[in-house]
Amino acid sequence: MDRLGATRPARPDLQGLRTLQLAHLRAVPFESLSIHLGEEISLESDALFDKVVGRRRGGFCYELNGLFAEVLTALGYRVTLLAARVFSGAVPGPLFDHLALRVDLDEPWLVDVGFGDFSDGPLRLDGRAEQRDGGGVFQVGLAPGGHGDLDITHNGDPAYRLTARPYELADFVPTCWWQATSPRSHFTRSPVCSMRTARGRITLRDRKLIDTVDGERTERVLDESELLPAYLDHFGIALDRIPSAGA
Repeated sequence: MDRLGATRPARPDLQGLRTLQLAHLRAVPFESLSIHLGEEISLESDALFDKVVGRRRGGFCYELNGLFAEVLTALGYRVTLLAARVFSGAVPGPLFDHLALRVDLDEPWLVDVGFGDFSDGPLRLDGRAEQRDGGGVFQVGLAPGGHGDLDITHNGDPAYRLTARPYELADFVPTCWWQATSPRSHFTRSPVCSMRTARGRITLRDRKLIDTVDGERTERVLDESELLPAYLDHFGIALDRIPSAGA
């Protein structure tokens, strides 16, 4: 809880879930820095805890949602790991492209702290109307095919196709390895670090710092000498070398 800057919920209810999700988004960055630092990415529980809590780092979906699932389960929530296909335009990608969470309370909720710019709070999985929160406008709809899959849209654009079948974190290991190593993965192209702020989002993509405050976006290309201080100042990440696409 200290890592999230939040107190333990008195009970595993919706309000506690909302509080924890937003606290996570504002405290733990979405980042691909390990790929560009030559660090191994492990989905083992101890390794995830050491990286995110011990070393106060972030990660990408498999790491962030994987560890958050453990936290929620320890707090009494009923959590299921779901696989998703991330859309590229109108075409969904391969299975296990993304990991998201289903949390069952009085109804099922979609919880996702590992998709970067996404919802601030849980989304109703059984609701078909638009759902609005600080992250934008979201809608959940049945995917074509009749298999029970769900298409999630964000501000009118398709985000990902969510499967109904539950999985274990180990099922995501092969695709996690591919995302971290393949030259065809967008994660290997350049380092990215991004986090929700109280008034918007701060992102460092390679050397470009993007700051969005109350809908106003500014961009600045940093000098090499500014990069390590920027990771520390904006994301709380202390590094001893600059992440490089050639790592």
